Amino acid sequence: MQRFTNPRDLYHGKGALEALKTLKGKKAVICVGGGSMKRFGFLQKAQAYLEEAGMEVALIEGIEPDPSVTTVMKGAEKMLEFQPDWIIAMGGGSPIDAAKAMWIKYEYPECTFEDMCKIFGIPELRKKAKFVAVSSTSGTATEVTAFSIITDYEKGIKYPIADFEITPDIAIVDPELAETMPKKLVAHTGMDAITHAIEAYVSTVASDFTDAPALYAMDHIKDDLVKSYNGDMEARDRMHNSQCLAGIAFSSGLLGIVHSMAHKTGAIFADYGAHIIHGAANAMYLPKVIAFNAKDERAAKRYAFIADYMKLGGETQDEKIANLIAMLRRMNDDLNIPHCIKNYGADSYPTEQGFVPEDVFQARKHDIAVNAIADACTGSNPRQPSVEEMEKLLDCVYYDLDVDF
Repeated sequence: MQRFTNPRDLYHGKGALEALKTLKGKKAVICVGGGSMKRFGFLQKAQAYLEEAGMEVALIEGIEPDPSVTTVMKGAEKMLEFQPDWIIAMGGGSPIDAAKAMWIKYEYPECTFEDMCKIFGIPELRKKAKFVAVSSTSGTATEVTAFSIITDYEKGIKYPIADFEITPDIAIVDPELAETMPKKLVAHTGMDAITHAIEAYVSTVASDFTDAPALYAMDHIKDDLVKSYNGDMEARDRMHNSQCLAGIAFSSGLLGIVHSMAHKTGAIFADYGAHIIHGAANAMYLPKVIAFNAKDERAAKRYAFIADYMKLGGETQDEKIANLIAMLRRMNDDLNIPHCIKNYGADSYPTEQGFVPEDVFQARKHDIAVNAIADACTGSNPRQPSVEEMEKLLDCVYYDLDVDF
């Protein structure tokens, strides 16, 4: 038996933010990030809609990119003081992910971060509050998923929280918010989205219900992402829907080792002055993981079907898979994303010598491999890598080497 879970309601299209005025309750807390929602007036609109609905509103502002355990715990304390019956998370993946974790701690104050990280082990929520997610970026799709990513900066590791309990009650997918994204964010979130769709499609728990949105999403992202990056706002509006459909696919269909590797490399080199941004990590790693997973017969057939569905050409299965990999690498070039960690600059752009020194990478490679294998996303990957194979894969994503094992 498998499970397919979505938000109870999904409001989409321009002006969908107005759905907030239909909520019934006494108190709402809005969780937001670094200021773009306020700068473009969306925070003020959301607060006004909630007040029109008769609610007292409090704010939790300044949630950082790659939110920390500390941020989660502080936000939960504010919720415990205010006692909201609605939690509204607005912005990109970071504030929504952080708010999901705050929600758990608010409902269960005795719950530790370690407890939250027990996969599908969260107790029943909605005893105190329901959850609304309003996405402003076109990639993470956390507005419809059962996942949250929180960073433990002491360990330099990003941890996924995974449980259908944290699937939002309501998702608001309003493209007007996405039209404010800067180009780099368009690129990284878009490649995150196509990774979601492809990994969900080849996942060992993929089903008819996840295959349909995954295929639709990846094909439209192929057509629209570069256009969106270059300023086509109609393409950007379509991207906002496509990334959400990719999220619907992976929330129930799960992911694979592209995400496992991205989670464990994202913050591990922070002492050298930067993070490997999640979407850029996925973009670099996805072609290598496709080559690795294609040694599995079922995965190979599915990758070849993706190539056929996207009309990428190729006569043999191997040619089709090679064309899929080549298409993804071209997209990285078009979006100014490097192909490997060695060429990943501190600003995320391609450079001859990236911010992660080779000797540092090699010294940390084994631990990264062990942690990636233990990641929640590894279990549904088509091939289960050994530590040695994961280390080889990490070499491939550092040096941009072909995968031949």
